[in-house]
Amino acid sequence: MTDRVRQLWDFDDLDGTEERFQDRLTDEADSERAEILSQLARIQGLRGDFDAGERLVEEAQVLAGDDERARARIDLERGRLRQSRGNREAALPLFESGFAIALEAGELFIAADAAHMAALAAPDREAFVAWTERGIELATAHEDASYWLGPLLNNLGWELYEAGELDAALDTFERALEAREQEPENQAAIEIARYAVGKTLRALGRPRLGIPYLERAVAWAEHVGIADGWFHEELAEEYAAVGRLDEARDQARLALPLLEEADPGFVEDSERAARLRDLAHVDA
Repeated sequence: MTDRVRQLWDFDDLDGTEERFQDRLTDEADSERAEILSQLARIQGLRGDFDAGERLVEEAQVLAGDDERARARIDLERGRLRQSRGNREAALPLFESGFAIALEAGELFIAADAAHMAALAAPDREAFVAWTERGIELATAHEDASYWLGPLLNNLGWELYEAGELDAALDTFERALEAREQEPENQAAIEIARYAVGKTLRALGRPRLGIPYLERAVAWAEHVGIADGWFHEELAEEYAAVGRLDEARDQARLALPLLEEADPGFVEDSERAARLRDLAHVDA
């Protein structure tokens, strides 16, 4: 990854990330300080303190001047704050502006990020696909933006999956897995990509081909001590689909308490919960 700002991020440790950015503030010129402030604003947005985030991007704007990289980042992070507040309509023009400024400046990592966010803020499927494909084109053609290929393909794959376009979804998820494997340090993302491939194979009626993907994902999660209910749930379904019912039961029993704690959608989806309890041979 070539983006100097992204390298300072650890989304599982916002306090540590904030400390690293704060340490950089005193050593940078004004335009670089503006970029750092935009990232501190993002941290506040992730914490839910949107007003603090807005104050930081306003401070960044004063320092940015005509620096295009800083201006692109500010628009991007201001858009994220709007998006996180639930105001997609206000966020989209900021993502579009960030994309245009970054593209003009040759800041392709930022441009691909902005395309990815514009897709998420898009008002309809047509716009979502158009922005996603714009980002994929950038990430495919330019090494500086290649990090974004995996996330963009993942998002497109789920859109296709939910629309029932399963063959296209499988092709997209397989491409996403290939892209993720180019970043071996991000093993969690690789295993999530395996999960998507395996789940889609089962949906296509090919669970035997899906099982190895889920077995690898589960084995990795167990090895690193990260219990993942979604992995266990899908492996339970894969095993059940091929008649390996004892193994399906064991995976379902592992999945149930994890999903009940971590997935509000599981708790609300009575049919899904009942299905997993049935596989686990557990009463409600």
